[in-house]
Amino acid sequence: MHLLIMLISLIIACWLRCSRIASPDNWPGNWHLAWRRSLFLFLFPPALIFSTAIAVLFMGTQGTMGGLYTDSISYILALVSLTFFSILCVKLALEGCLSIQSVHQCPQIDLTGKQVRLLETAALFAGQVGFWRPELVVSQGLLQTLSPIHLESVLAHEQGHYHYRDTFWFFWLGWVRSCTIWLPNTEFLWQDLLMLREIRADSYAAAQVDPLILAESLLLVVSSNPVASEICCAALGTSISIPEPCRKHRLEQRIEALLAPVDCFSEIPGFSWHIFLLVLLPLLTVLFHS
Repeated sequence: MHLLIMLISLIIACWLRCSRIASPDNWPGNWHLAWRRSLFLFLFPPALIFSTAIAVLFMGTQGTMGGLYTDSISYILALVSLTFFSILCVKLALEGCLSIQSVHQCPQIDLTGKQVRLLETAALFAGQVGFWRPELVVSQGLLQTLSPIHLESVLAHEQGHYHYRDTFWFFWLGWVRSCTIWLPNTEFLWQDLLMLREIRADSYAAAQVDPLILAESLLLVVSSNPVASEICCAALGTSISIPEPCRKHRLEQRIEALLAPVDCFSEIPGFSWHIFLLVLLPLLTVLFHS
């Protein structure tokens, strides 16, 4: 019976992921709605699988359910899955800690009244590295290439990442991605969320600096060669090996959002997060176990 419950959850998860994907390309201008829909499709199927595994583990190997006897196979599958997920979480956390240690080896400088870490490379780079309270890291090439006004716009963008705690939340989203990379459209939705994260930070920065200046900074920074060190963005879970056509398409979308006449992340009604309560349904099956 437990195997049947696990199979049903898996079918529902795959069905949701194979349904019509709400790509940001389908929601031009409605970035807030695209963010919430992509996040739902990314999170709900794994959450359903996680809760089902927890329910099976809690019910154990003894007893009956719906008049059918349970077995140890489903229990072992749930135990192995949750153990594997836990190991992945510890692995990603250790990688994040190594990133922080690497950043602490960089010299600290004062930049417009803020303490930042200086990465000694000619590449143009600026990013938040850490978890809940990340540190801002900028490259020597960025400081030497950008004018003060363009540098201010880049720092405003990074402040947007800090404001939304992107390093912390995307650590957990990256963990979910690692656990369920085998589910349909995982990588597709992950790339959407990364792009929407950048649009959200751009929107935050555009409220403080000239959007045109910010767009010029994007062209300079994003068009340059990425930093060839995975450790710089490990806590963010960001891949640096993005194909060139994809990078150009993202850049076009970000500039489009910046030049939009309305707030691209204004609240849009009609989407309720209460639907996530359905994730708890597998846990209710424990009541029918005896």
